Amino acid sequence: MKIGELACHTGTQVETIRYYERAGLLPKAARTDGNYRIYGVAHAERLRFIRNCRSLDMTLDEIRALLGFKDSPTANCGTVNELLDEHIGHVASRIRELRQLERQLKGLRELCEEASDAGHCGILNELAQTAAPQSTQSEATAGGHVPGAHKGGTQSRSKDNTKSLKTRPFG
Repeated sequence: MKIGELACHTGTQVETIRYYERAGLLPKAARTDGNYRIYGVAHAERLRFIRNCRSLDMTLDEIRALLGFKDSPTANCGTVNELLDEHIGHVASRIRELRQLERQLKGLRELCEEASDAGHCGILNELAQTAAPQSTQSEATAGGHVPGAHKGGTQSRSKDNTKSLKTRPFG
């Protein structure tokens, strides 16, 4: 099947399929004389596996490791268990961070119970406050915006500083 057919068959965008090929997750497809990619059932199955992993918010590195085991069916799967246990830990951490973010947003929302002119909006005024610079990377990652994926046990964060919202009491 051509790339468009594979995309329709698996519910994956064409550009995503090409990206997975470049990233080495999906093997390069054979080409026709007209230079069209031709994919087989094995490509569709592998792509389905990758999409299932992505739906569980696994990183490409985690997926690459899992694919390595999938490609070596006689290998011991103990490392797969460890990888999943680590991923579960990342998810639990993100849930805690999301709960903290929810508390921050609710506290911020309480600053403007009634609609008024924007110049006196407690939310806008609080968001406009200048945050003090953070001194360490651990402080910078201690509770800012929750990213969609993790990498190597740390999570990338936006460079926006939200310390003032985390440490200043609301009200």
